[in-house]
Amino acid sequence: MASVIEKSAIENTTKCRWGVLIAVAIGFGIAICGAQAQSGSQTQSPPPSSSNPASPKPAQDIPDAPSTVQPPAPPTAPPAAGRGSEPIPYPGEAQQTPDQVKQGQSQNQDKQPLPPMPPVETVPAGSTPRNQISAGDDLYKLVVKVNFVSLPVMVKDSSGHAVDGLLARDFTVLENGKKQNLTYFTSDPFELSVAVVLDTGMSDVALQKVNQTYTALVGAFSPYDEVALYTYSSTVSQVTDFTGRPERLTAALTELKQVRGVAGPPVLGGPLGPGGPTVNGAPVGGPIIQPVNTPDRESHVLNDAILRAALDLSKREKTRRKVIFVISDGREMGSRASYNGVRHLLQTRDIQVRAVVIDSGALPGFRQLEKFHLPDQGRTNNLARFVRATCGADPLPELSRNAIEDAYSQMASEARNQYTLGYTPLPVTGASAYRDIEVRVDRKGLKVAAKDGYYAIPSAH
Repeated sequence: MASVIEKSAIENTTKCRWGVLIAVAIGFGIAICGAQAQSGSQTQSPPPSSSNPASPKPAQDIPDAPSTVQPPAPPTAPPAAGRGSEPIPYPGEAQQTPDQVKQGQSQNQDKQPLPPMPPVETVPAGSTPRNQISAGDDLYKLVVKVNFVSLPVMVKDSSGHAVDGLLARDFTVLENGKKQNLTYFTSDPFELSVAVVLDTGMSDVALQKVNQTYTALVGAFSPYDEVALYTYSSTVSQVTDFTGRPERLTAALTELKQVRGVAGPPVLGGPLGPGGPTVNGAPVGGPIIQPVNTPDRESHVLNDAILRAALDLSKREKTRRKVIFVISDGREMGSRASYNGVRHLLQTRDIQVRAVVIDSGALPGFRQLEKFHLPDQGRTNNLARFVRATCGADPLPELSRNAIEDAYSQMASEARNQYTLGYTPLPVTGASAYRDIEVRVDRKGLKVAAKDGYYAIPSAH
């Protein structure tokens, strides 16, 4: 009996233990399901997709036991319903509620529209817009035109030597007959800007003689001078730009030695003529037609060459004395520029013209021939007129090689070592702006060489 009672007690105890274990398991399962339901309501994770869309959904989202064949797929979070049209906020940006968004839209509607942007005005590079004033600009600018006359003067004695040691009180300047008050005087040498103009249309004998004097021409200038080289015959060409390097000028002059001058009068007929040999006036082997040969039109554009050099010299520094050295026979024919127009430019820009006349222009009695003008032979006195109008001297007529070399040195020395006088004249009135100048020295037996006048700028009334 006792054994039966003990056996029934053990069975009851075992049943109680199983009941407790079942209750604990049921409570643990209920807790897990509640936690999963709470997390699912926050993340709104969808139920796992089924391969069969028609299969019924489980009543509870109880996760399946992990499979040993295929690992479970990671859950994907779809976009929340009702927010597909809203912009995605940037990281760190506060997310606004729908009420805040509506309130901001109503505030934006209440605001007035912004005025249109003004047009953008572009200006050239390095310039300042018109409505902006730079700190370095002057608020007021007053321009006054003043005619300050700079007058280079060369003084020589009766034997032709330069006279030094004169003072400002030894000079008297008359402009249109009225004495002027000198406000500037110096006897210091000036740096030169020289334009050498070479006539390549001379006879070949004269041109080859000039070719042998190029070394002396380069040596006539100092290291402080700048020289440019021009040539002319029927046209004007600039060989070199202004340079202070004598080797460049020497190289250019060396190349010019290959240029040939005019050999003589043109050959129009005979076996050496342009049409070949002829028999009884008709070309050999051709139709019996009398040929008519005319020589090329000869031209010596001296005025155009001086004008080109003067225009380039006018762009050089004002502190330099500007001089044109002309090496020519002095003939002028076929230029587009007139003598009066070129002289006006020379006297306005304070440019001197100095010349070495060779070949036929250096023959005795050449000055008497200047008074005559033969048709189709051009003029022979323009070069001398340029020299007298700009510096008051005469061209140097030279025939021999040594005389030409001495002329180079003399021209450069006279252009550099001159007395320089300056004064401010009274305002110009009247239709003509040209004014005559006369320079006197209060010493006997001296000769003065200066330009004979200038063109003044008319003043406003």
